Amino acid sequence: MAARPHAVCLPMATQGHIKPFLKLAKILLSKGFVITFVYTEFDYARLLKAGGKDAVKGSDDFRFETIPDGLPPSDLDSNRHIPSLCDSLSKNGLVPFRDLITRLDTTAAPPVSLVIWDGIMSFGRKAAAELGIPDIMFWTASASGLMGYLHYPQLIDKGLAPLKEESDLTSGFLDTHVDWIPGMGDILLRDLPAFIQTTDPDDILFNFLTKETQEAPKATAIMINTLQDLEHEVLDALGRMLPPIYTVGSISMLCRRMSNNSSISLPSNLWKEDAGCIEWLDRRDPKSVLYVNFGSLINLSMECLLEFAWGLANSNHFFLWVIRSDLVSGDKLILPQDFLRETKERCLVASWCPQEEVLLHPSVGAFLTHCGWNSILETICGGVPILCYPAFAEQTTNCYFACKKWGTGMEIGGDVKRDEVEGVIKEVMDGAKGKDKRKKAGKLKEMAEKAVKEDGTSYSNMNALFNTL
Repeated sequence: MAARPHAVCLPMATQGHIKPFLKLAKILLSKGFVITFVYTEFDYARLLKAGGKDAVKGSDDFRFETIPDGLPPSDLDSNRHIPSLCDSLSKNGLVPFRDLITRLDTTAAPPVSLVIWDGIMSFGRKAAAELGIPDIMFWTASASGLMGYLHYPQLIDKGLAPLKEESDLTSGFLDTHVDWIPGMGDILLRDLPAFIQTTDPDDILFNFLTKETQEAPKATAIMINTLQDLEHEVLDALGRMLPPIYTVGSISMLCRRMSNNSSISLPSNLWKEDAGCIEWLDRRDPKSVLYVNFGSLINLSMECLLEFAWGLANSNHFFLWVIRSDLVSGDKLILPQDFLRETKERCLVASWCPQEEVLLHPSVGAFLTHCGWNSILETICGGVPILCYPAFAEQTTNCYFACKKWGTGMEIGGDVKRDEVEGVIKEVMDGAKGKDKRKKAGKLKEMAEKAVKEDGTSYSNMNALFNTL
């Protein structure tokens, strides 16, 4: 009798990467795989703090392991400094990860037969290659984001990145058309993944993403958490550049479809959820609530947060606002008493919430988001229009597609003003543009539901990929 396949899953050590990896792992578990899921020691400690021992109890077929991230101890209530984390993992991750696989092969049964590595954790591929183990790259973000990163070297060659002067940020230079990237014909420089918006040629994240994504062509196969029909032009172009690509998005929706018989619970939140969010939404009218969440990583200045706060207050709409403990950098986050008094009958502020469930709730009418890819996909699955405030990584590219290509989004400018926030909220919740965007969002929801049916692209791709292993 052949040994069961044993997959080691290596996500990037951030909430937005861990979550889709856990969904993928649950699908594999339902297909008969043994899973070893690898956290950094820091994130494992955070998960324990947020969810208790139940968050990491696993099972005989699903174990958790850790590797160090190479950084000194820090506050478990805050994220790691992302540039330092990326730099440290790229330099220090290979040896402990390779040692972990070697140990698993001598102490665990069955032996490791597959490494699934995050597209920005390429030391996972290198370890697999050194040990003669098959590998798959899992890109948890958008295909268009990957295409943008893959062309960073050409942007450098053409003198477009990094920026020459700080004034390039405001002079109109970022409105330069970039018409030579396949599948992204009329995109502007400002809409490409935002790490190019630096004047420092030694910028850690700019160089990290440039280097990491150049490893993609070396993968045996690539899974992307997207819908084939959503990004088909970019995916067609990537298919001519990279190893076989399998679209498996939305991985959360696919997980619900393919792992119904798996009872294991796999919490992924590094912040403790506020259990009262859904009960509060249950008391609201259909499509009456604006949901606001800037994701798990980005920081706002206190000035920016207050402009959003008063824009929300002045819109006179109900809103559910997730405010992480570390959302404001450098300041203690205290919302003004007059804001709290004015909005107390129509506002709930939470430290974290079950976002997938929130966006599927009938009372949610729109979503003010940073445009992280998990949030974009969860919005699509909920059929909800979006207000976009991108700030980081490929969020700018996701915003471009939502607003300019799919027609489901409206962008809020980088210099946030309360009057603009108030205006776009009223438009998306009550205006003609909002109705149009809600209709288009409904079409994308249908697309997502079709992709995960048994004859859909994502369902078929997942089966096709693992039938080859």
